[in-house]
Amino acid sequence: MIIPKNREEIELMRESALVVSKTLGMLAKEVKPGVTTLYLDQLAEEFIRAQGAIPAFLGLYDFPNTLCMSPNSQVVHGIPNNTPLVEGDIISIDCGALKNEFYGDHAYTFAVGEIDPETKKLLDITKESLYVGIREFKLGNRVGDVGYAIQQFTEKHGYGVVRELVGHGIGRKMHEDPEMPNYGRRGRGKKFVEGMALAIEPMTNMGTHKIRFHKDGWTVTTLDNKPSAHFEHDVALIDGKPELLSTFQYIYEALGIESDEENEFRQQPLVL
Repeated sequence: MIIPKNREEIELMRESALVVSKTLGMLAKEVKPGVTTLYLDQLAEEFIRAQGAIPAFLGLYDFPNTLCMSPNSQVVHGIPNNTPLVEGDIISIDCGALKNEFYGDHAYTFAVGEIDPETKKLLDITKESLYVGIREFKLGNRVGDVGYAIQQFTEKHGYGVVRELVGHGIGRKMHEDPEMPNYGRRGRGKKFVEGMALAIEPMTNMGTHKIRFHKDGWTVTTLDNKPSAHFEHDVALIDGKPELLSTFQYIYEALGIESDEENEFRQQPLVL
């Protein structure tokens, strides 16, 4: 069942999403060769709690850490450990926070130092596919319209779209209806309604779309061991149009990147 939110609830959700955004921005300065994912996880837990929020992933479905840290061929749900990152790695960081009884949840794939052009293109196309999908989150459309747009854009570039893992509704629960696949058919699935909120999150593989689930119950890797990228935003449907609740601007500020990619999805300018 889809649970629409009123304007007050959406603003509370924005606060939760921005806790995550700020956390990812803080981590952007720390992602470098020699750093361990467990160290980044500890930084994130302290930072989230300092903002008056609770790490949403810690203990959720018995997950053992604050962050899902998925390097290189890991798709999602990687468990932080003491293995140092090395030059040329990529690392997908998925983060969640609970504040004011609402969840925020989004993700970004970082380059560790300099990465090869082929891998950089994977990151760029995956992030762009996120916005391609968000544009279809509008009144009158359906779940399949978002998935179709992401799939067509991604496969046009020769990449694999993960089937078994999907985005989701979000609110007072981390995972609400509807499920949001990154593939689909136009006009299919549940219809979007005013006030609903989603976590839209393309997961794109450089090679095959097929994946492998590991025995630890969490780690997911590409079947061919080629790199995978993951980007995610929280979005609400306001006045029939998508409104970003999360932002990558804290990341860009930390990395010295200028970008206006989010402007079309904001009714009011974001003040950092």
